[in-house]
Amino acid sequence: MCQLLGMNCNTPTDVTFSFTGFAQRAGNTGDHCDGWGIAFFEDKGVRHFVDHQRAIDSPVADLIRRYPIKSRNVIAHIRKATQGAVSLQNCHPFVRELWGRYWVFAHNGDLKDFRPRLHGHFHPVGATDSEHAFCWIMQELAKSHADVPSVAELTITLRELAARIAPHGTFNFLLSNGQALWAHASTHLFYLERCHPFAAAQLADEDLHVDFSTQTSPNDKVAVIVTAPLTSNETWTAFGQRELKVFVDGAVYLGEA
Repeated sequence: MCQLLGMNCNTPTDVTFSFTGFAQRAGNTGDHCDGWGIAFFEDKGVRHFVDHQRAIDSPVADLIRRYPIKSRNVIAHIRKATQGAVSLQNCHPFVRELWGRYWVFAHNGDLKDFRPRLHGHFHPVGATDSEHAFCWIMQELAKSHADVPSVAELTITLRELAARIAPHGTFNFLLSNGQALWAHASTHLFYLERCHPFAAAQLADEDLHVDFSTQTSPNDKVAVIVTAPLTSNETWTAFGQRELKVFVDGAVYLGEA
């Protein structure tokens, strides 16, 4: 199946270190070779890059590794296709607009017999189960809330929607509107929170380490969410089965109901 990478921060931060290790899983240390993508929020805007080439070979991925785009919310995906051809329109993450904000979604898993009726504004462009599920989530959010809800209210609704999709198969996903980052696990998903005092981190997939104490301020907070731990010398926390967490300002948000 595919792999996910998310980052949520309290100040704009570049994802170069994490993405460098993550991309190795698309051909070197893993076989997720059916396309990739990444989206960076900047205020209400989104920089969105996708490529149907494997990330280890993609010139676009090389640009991301070399050009430190800073963002408070990032979602990346490397694809191992289960439904839908290897093509640009089937590459995650997917982007839609709701309530005057962009929403970004990426999914790891395989959903069977989940093709609910879609009506109104949200329809898939590609042929994946993932994009269909995303469109349905957007549709149901729009039906459930007349105006922009709070993070806590969104979390309640998303937890209910995830519970309706999860019985159809593996449903690990990342979702962000630029204000928060939601992560749901059916099987494998891990996270860590980096904060002061920062230490050095060693990538598990490449011989590269960074001493974050030289690149951060005492007030910085960064949460990283990934399918399998990216570093070999940090403590990663596993999600529970069918657990939804939301991250705000670089930490698990404790205000949800």
